[in-house]
Amino acid sequence: MLPPGGSPWTWTLVFLMSVLIMGDPGLTGQKNGAHLENQACQEAGSHQQAGSNRQVVNRQEGDADRDSESRILNGRDCEPQSQPWQAALFLKPNRLFCGAVLIHPQWVLTAAHCQKPSYIVALGRHRLHGYGVSQRNLRGVQSFPHPNYTRPAHSNDLMLIKLNKKVSETKSIKAINISTQAPTTGSKCLVSGWGTTNSPQVQYPETLQCLDVMILSQETCQKAYPGEIKSSMFCAGDEAGKDSCQGDSGGPVVCNGMLQGLVSWGDVPCGKPNKPGVYTNLYMFNNWIKDTIKNN
Repeated sequence: MLPPGGSPWTWTLVFLMSVLIMGDPGLTGQKNGAHLENQACQEAGSHQQAGSNRQVVNRQEGDADRDSESRILNGRDCEPQSQPWQAALFLKPNRLFCGAVLIHPQWVLTAAHCQKPSYIVALGRHRLHGYGVSQRNLRGVQSFPHPNYTRPAHSNDLMLIKLNKKVSETKSIKAINISTQAPTTGSKCLVSGWGTTNSPQVQYPETLQCLDVMILSQETCQKAYPGEIKSSMFCAGDEAGKDSCQGDSGGPVVCNGMLQGLVSWGDVPCGKPNKPGVYTNLYMFNNWIKDTIKNN
């Protein structure tokens, strides 16, 4: 008996087409393939989301993962020539990836997690791009990360880079001395860099940014990052969301005219309450820095 509403030939044709479709592995495979592709996209999206939500990252430009490699938030434009020790590290002539500090006519100091196969080291800059008569671009010919640098913990996060030639001191280019004293709780210090001024979205400034921060106690630092703060680190910040961020890594923390620390790592998004920036505690590395420069 035929179903109502159709001729015998019509239903025969429908039956044959159904058999062909159900028996064609190419057609059924296409359905399964589309499902698997959608599933893979969903999984990739969930992995990407999980990665972007990791809480603690180091502060190298373009890096959202603490394990693989920071910004001035709520800061201000630095006065020209006020930070003559500030250096910028470029992978290419126009791609900033870290900050650095001139500590010797032929050496800059930066974070160990900023290590790359090669470096372009820019000195004397106020604006990040363009070129002025007071600026110098040099090559980093050797790099010396601290031998006890560990990741992902970022203990001992410092590295020396030797320049291909010595630079002469000018109003825009001048080395800074490293503090021989431990950071003092409550001290007001200055952080500088060209890192992003927004977080988690990134927006890089053209002009060097300066930020006033306060040294926090080790107890406060430990409370903010339980089990993650080592003797080679200190925290600095305030309750107003002032912070360093992606792109500022390796840049200077200057207290009382002396280099006290380097931008190392922190929470994401940057500037969160009770999640201050974490900096490399340089005073304890004076001997290693002097010996490395002397022997190389």
